[in-house]
Amino acid sequence: MDSSIKWNDLPKAPSLKNLTERGFGDLKESQHAAVQDLTKAHIESFDQAVTDGLSRVVQAIPPLEFLFKDDRFSLAFVEATVYNPVVAKGSICREMKVFPAECRGRKCTYKGKIVADVSWSINGVPKGIIKQSLGQVPIMVKSKMCNLHGMSPRELVKHHEESEEMGGYFIVNGNEKVIRMLIMPRRNYPIAMSRPKWKNRGQGYTQYGISIRCVKEEHTAINMNLHYLDNGTVMLNFIYHKEMFFLPLGFALKALVDFTDFQIYQELIKGREENSFYKSCVSEMLRIVMEEGCITRSKVLNYFGERFRVKLSLPEWYTNEQCAKFLIEYCICIHLKSDVEKFYLLCLMTRKLFTYAKQECMEENPDSIMCQEVLTPGQLYLMFMKERMSAWLMSVKLSFDKRGSRLAGGWNAENVMKIFNMGTDLTKPFEYLLATGNLTSKTGLGMMQNTGLCVVADKLNFIRYLSHFRCVHRGAAFAKMRTTSVRKLLPESWGFMCPVHTPDGDPCGLMNHMTAICEIVTSTVTTTSLPALLCSLGVTPVDGSPGQAFSNCYPVVLDGAIVGWVETELAPVVVDSLRRFKVFKEKRIPPWTEIILVPKTGKASLYPGLFLFTTPCRMVRPVHNLALGKQELIGTFEQVCLYINVGIMEDEIEPGVTTHQELFPHSMLSVVANFIPYSDHNQSPRNMYQCQMSKQTMGFPLHSFLDRSDNKLYRLQTPQTPLVRPYMYDHYNLDNYPSGTNAIVAVISYTGYDMEDAMIVNKSSWERGFAHGCIYKAELVDLADKVRGQDSVVFGTKPGDPKTHGKLDADGLPHIGSTLQYGDPFYSYINLNTGQAVVNFYKSQEACVVDNIKICSNDTGTGQFKRVCITVRVPRNPTIGDKFASRHGQKGILSRLWPTEDMPFTESGMAPDILFNPHGFPSRMTIGMLIESMAGKSGALHGLSHDATPFTFSEESSALDYFGEMLRAGGYNYYGTERLYSGVSGQELEADIFIGVVYYQRLRHMVSDKFQVRTTGARDKVTNQPVGGRNIQGGIRFGEMERDALLAHGSSFLLQDRLFNCSDRSVTQVCVDCGSLISPLLEKPPPYWSALRHRKTVCLLCGKSDTIDSVSVPYVFRYFVAELAAMNIKVKLDVK
Repeated sequence: MDSSIKWNDLPKAPSLKNLTERGFGDLKESQHAAVQDLTKAHIESFDQAVTDGLSRVVQAIPPLEFLFKDDRFSLAFVEATVYNPVVAKGSICREMKVFPAECRGRKCTYKGKIVADVSWSINGVPKGIIKQSLGQVPIMVKSKMCNLHGMSPRELVKHHEESEEMGGYFIVNGNEKVIRMLIMPRRNYPIAMSRPKWKNRGQGYTQYGISIRCVKEEHTAINMNLHYLDNGTVMLNFIYHKEMFFLPLGFALKALVDFTDFQIYQELIKGREENSFYKSCVSEMLRIVMEEGCITRSKVLNYFGERFRVKLSLPEWYTNEQCAKFLIEYCICIHLKSDVEKFYLLCLMTRKLFTYAKQECMEENPDSIMCQEVLTPGQLYLMFMKERMSAWLMSVKLSFDKRGSRLAGGWNAENVMKIFNMGTDLTKPFEYLLATGNLTSKTGLGMMQNTGLCVVADKLNFIRYLSHFRCVHRGAAFAKMRTTSVRKLLPESWGFMCPVHTPDGDPCGLMNHMTAICEIVTSTVTTTSLPALLCSLGVTPVDGSPGQAFSNCYPVVLDGAIVGWVETELAPVVVDSLRRFKVFKEKRIPPWTEIILVPKTGKASLYPGLFLFTTPCRMVRPVHNLALGKQELIGTFEQVCLYINVGIMEDEIEPGVTTHQELFPHSMLSVVANFIPYSDHNQSPRNMYQCQMSKQTMGFPLHSFLDRSDNKLYRLQTPQTPLVRPYMYDHYNLDNYPSGTNAIVAVISYTGYDMEDAMIVNKSSWERGFAHGCIYKAELVDLADKVRGQDSVVFGTKPGDPKTHGKLDADGLPHIGSTLQYGDPFYSYINLNTGQAVVNFYKSQEACVVDNIKICSNDTGTGQFKRVCITVRVPRNPTIGDKFASRHGQKGILSRLWPTEDMPFTESGMAPDILFNPHGFPSRMTIGMLIESMAGKSGALHGLSHDATPFTFSEESSALDYFGEMLRAGGYNYYGTERLYSGVSGQELEADIFIGVVYYQRLRHMVSDKFQVRTTGARDKVTNQPVGGRNIQGGIRFGEMERDALLAHGSSFLLQDRLFNCSDRSVTQVCVDCGSLISPLLEKPPPYWSALRHRKTVCLLCGKSDTIDSVSVPYVFRYFVAELAAMNIKVKLDVK
């Protein structure tokens, strides 16, 4: 969908047409575009990775050369293709394609084959190309490689999927896994930063440096730093295979180009010709190179190669110069193709470093969104694939060394294929990466973290599911940091990151969510025509000399390559022309280009220049360009440095100042925050809580319950559409996946059972099905795991087996629809050879209903009747202690089901569903809930659905007036209050009670999952104390603070009972004389003693038996004394 028109057709207001018009639930011709857009970044980046990206990777992997029996072997990839998922070879089936639903059901991985053409040559003579399978790689659902690609809702439902299936995830071992989007430093842009710990890198190092993350077209990344030393010289630092290397800058410059020292000197001082300190520093750097005797480029390269070849593991026949060129190509400014471009960029970085070190330009904040981009799933997938393919080549080389000598018949294609088949394939590493989220990599892929890269996309409800795809994480490395500066919400992230939607607690500020309008650039376009266009607009080429002095010019940088110089007066004109081309899509300038002119201000501000970015993985968002009257995509850096004065409302536009305008006022909110009604009337932490709670709601997560075998699914039996909701609810068609119920809520303090956020629910409402729900639990039973090594075991029962109580079918499985209680037979399997049957019983304390049973086979389709997936339905109707919440962060637990005859009632005889305590409002200031109550009431009276989008009401036109008038028109009190009558005495209550309709959500936290009770049970082997944990029937910890409470009450017997008698009381012998716990032992009987004869306890130290006494001590104390004795520490007990 074209992004310029995408946000123009938003619904004007929510409507109840799904309730009133026919055809809701009928399958449409095409999927809903807004919902499909949520996973766009994931799918498009993956598509780009497996098509265009893969061919680039193949070209980028250097050929592997090695010596074998005096022959020079060379292996290189020519081409690679990924195929759609199909069944294994040799399977007999009607449909060759494999679909995601089957992989979920069978708990296997949705993967396609990757085949590469490998060319091999001996001593430089090409011997041919071999087609080689490299294993199978996971395929993203709904991508181009997926078998669901381009299907209509009707076809999707036929293949057991949701009609609105969004894709964007992988299926690994039956789980839906999402590769997290991570924040990375902006590619190919030199960032000035100071790190105090850089001073420890060596003598003379300062905290000043320039850091750049260079990324190639196929997403290979490397981090490089320039360090400023206090003697005025510069060190270049790069990382190769997780090792850090340092180079004096002069050597790097001399190695890149064949210029004279004077030419290099002139390039370095451009724009700073007057600065004598800088000039002397530059000459000093070049002098260091001369002193080493490196006068020409070839000498420098030779000098380099000699020192670095140990680390590069290149073939021994490479010359030192070749080694040095390899190093320059793969470690220094890798995003640039030619050495001259690298030279010019290093010169720019040096100039910026000196400007920054002398405090003439500002430090750039690496935590600011303007210096950041996003690591998309496709990018990580591709980087990992490149690394694994290189590793495959290495493994083939090892196979040559190991097995090559044994193969008979010389080097023919057949023998080489045999060795190729010994290489390590890509299947296991990819599955491991996606299943655990841990990255095992030699190079580290230029990333700061190697854990937590994937998360499970749990279908708890639809809102939680979609927020996985809009989430952007800062990275696991920052979670352990003590500083809070990383978590701060900076003003420049306006419009890109949602200020509301971040969790409270540990990941606060690290896990952010993109706003609804924010997109990620995934496509790449060649920029070869841009330098010529810039020159035609008046930019002087990089090796030319502009009309004015360099100090009056800006450098022009395109995607990290220096294109030329532009005069200060001309620059704004060039920028305006470029912006016009970008908005009107002319001159082959892509619409997602970022055009940034950082002006000279005369004081220390950002380093000036004209920067252009067309790279993928940047965040962009649409705004309205007022001058050109069209939508324009702006980037994060552009928003800061364009000095865009963003007007929100029409009356905020200042002529001549405002250049761009927001599309709508709530464009700063994420998708989930957009669903909060009247969020502009709530205190901000409440909106944060609601973003969290809407993701824990029991709702309607999906429609294909019968086809799913998730471990746990929650389902609300009778969900409703909210009467009051923002229009974004309709934009995303959330009526397909509702998550709550409209309840009549009276704000009244009644009975005292509603203290501290508890709420009373009308028992009649509960009996009529208010918030009833159930949990689907699936259990996969695999007999191959249960009974290892026995092939003849299948499901089944022995005829007339008394243990089954007739509750199992002849196939050993329970009847569908039958109720299972604790201890009922669950399934049974039989050994066909011996006829022995084993019955397994249902272990859970909760009764359940068997919902469906799926019989699964293995990947090749040859499995016997050995694997089944049993899905049971546990009914969970609300009970005391279950958690509920309104949509304003007002959570509470159900404290009583109050009989309806004792509930207060209105004049018309209506009793409310929920009684909410008025003390929940003053300190929390959730005025949005009061407005929702009035709006819901007026909506119910007039049959309307009200628009609850934030910023629709203001001081001038208040919500109270609007809804008050509507209530008055319906014959109710203007302020939403009514007279209520006591349900106990029937008398009219003195106060007016505020009563209305509020949408309530039932949350997944239920007492049935949390209660823990124990009398006796398992104990720890070492300490003899009760074990902890609810799942293993453990005890409840009576901790330090609980002990203090009992001490304060003076209840010492209770304290002794809890901490001693009920824990690990033990009776032991102690010697009163020497006070030893471990020396009293039973005397050793001579062989002639009778076994019944009484043996005395004797102290080994004193040799006496009359000094032994019995005492009660905690068992853990005896253990402690024994441990201390092992360390030669003696413990004496003073027994009185």
